[in-house]
Amino acid sequence: MVLILLNKPFGVLCQFTDGEGRATLADLVDVPGVYPAGRLDRDSEGLLILTDNGRVQSRIAEPKYKTPKTYWVQVERIPDDAALQALRDGLPLKDGMTRPADAERIDPPPDLWPRDPPVRARKTVPDCWLSLTIREGRNRQVRRMTAAVGHPTLRLIRARIGEWSLEGLASGEWRYG
Repeated sequence: MVLILLNKPFGVLCQFTDGEGRATLADLVDVPGVYPAGRLDRDSEGLLILTDNGRVQSRIAEPKYKTPKTYWVQVERIPDDAALQALRDGLPLKDGMTRPADAERIDPPPDLWPRDPPVRARKTVPDCWLSLTIREGRNRQVRRMTAAVGHPTLRLIRARIGEWSLEGLASGEWRYG
């Protein structure tokens, strides 16, 4: 079994081919026969697991297994306790209620690599970092959750999937897990 932990950079598609010439996983990982276990949007960064094992892929990606995924989320403004509690309780989105999440304000993540392009800084609007752990994986779920509580996502980095962590991987780097 092959298991690869990749720190996917901003702007890279979670697929190995693209007819439009955009950056893909093939630009970062040259290991045949592996596929992403789950997805990260092109404008999201962080931990992506690649594997050749369908069972592992299913365990990570299928919501029924409730594999925890932790994100560092830079949001507009400073969420109050009520906004954090709403994330913890679960929120109504267009596709139904979310499962309860772990949510807390955190200091900016240490040793964070610069994003290219950088997040647009606004002098009149403060921002804040959250740690958000979800146990499902709907399309753009974290972004929709933070927007639903009035704090749009500026930057989204997946830091952990189950037992696997982003720790020690620079943007674009990978290692066998």
